Amino acid sequence: MNSVINGIDVHYEVQGAGPPVLFVHGFPLSHRLWTPMVERLGDDYMLIMPDLRGLGQTEATDTCTMAMFADDLKALLDSLDVTEPVVVVGLSMGGYVAFEFFRRHRLSVRAFVLADTRCQADPPEIVETRATVATRVLDEGSKVVADGMIDLLFAPGTPETLRKEWHEIMAASSPVGVAAALDAMAKRVDSTATLPQIYVPTLVIVGENDAITPPRDAEFMQAAIPNAQLEIIPEVGHMTPVEAPQRFAEALKRFLSDVMA
Repeated sequence: MNSVINGIDVHYEVQGAGPPVLFVHGFPLSHRLWTPMVERLGDDYMLIMPDLRGLGQTEATDTCTMAMFADDLKALLDSLDVTEPVVVVGLSMGGYVAFEFFRRHRLSVRAFVLADTRCQADPPEIVETRATVATRVLDEGSKVVADGMIDLLFAPGTPETLRKEWHEIMAASSPVGVAAALDAMAKRVDSTATLPQIYVPTLVIVGENDAITPPRDAEFMQAAIPNAQLEIIPEVGHMTPVEAPQRFAEALKRFLSDVMA
């Protein structure tokens, strides 16, 4: 499906029926990250899976911020007439967006699932690296990012077919959108101070072998968020929903059952 949201053409999928769950993908991915959840959760929940601004099939803009991502999501919910609070599931950059969504639209958040993400802002050397990569992407295309990230995203032993599929998805991303998202991540605020303010039920999920946001980042967030739960999925990396879809769905289903009880 496509709708004009905040002046841009936004692509999204809505599957299932029931209490709404908003899935926010990472960088530079797409809503397809969440496709394995449809058959596992769609009978019980309304799964809302957008492509973020400039990624997947959603229109790109030259600039972007975490606030713009968050406001796009709220506008999408409004366009779908979703008025009740939603469970927000954010992976990696999707977690950064989730923090901003909470700060800007906290009455719209029923619960959080923070998957393979971190709360800290980028240190100066990473900010500089993101700027360099953004320039290369605009000059050479998004394959630059796909080539650089693919080995970090997956645990050793991940099937080559899965790695190839996601390399192709990343390489096909809009260079303008990818560069804007890199800038948005580099300029995001540190969310550490937000953690104690998260009063909604929260599940933190991480792959045991996540090389980008390792378990220690998840453990830090779980300790700082009141009453948060932690789930470490064995033998998988950063892409938990596609590397271990059944285990990810089972953890999510248990959490959602408690939240919706």
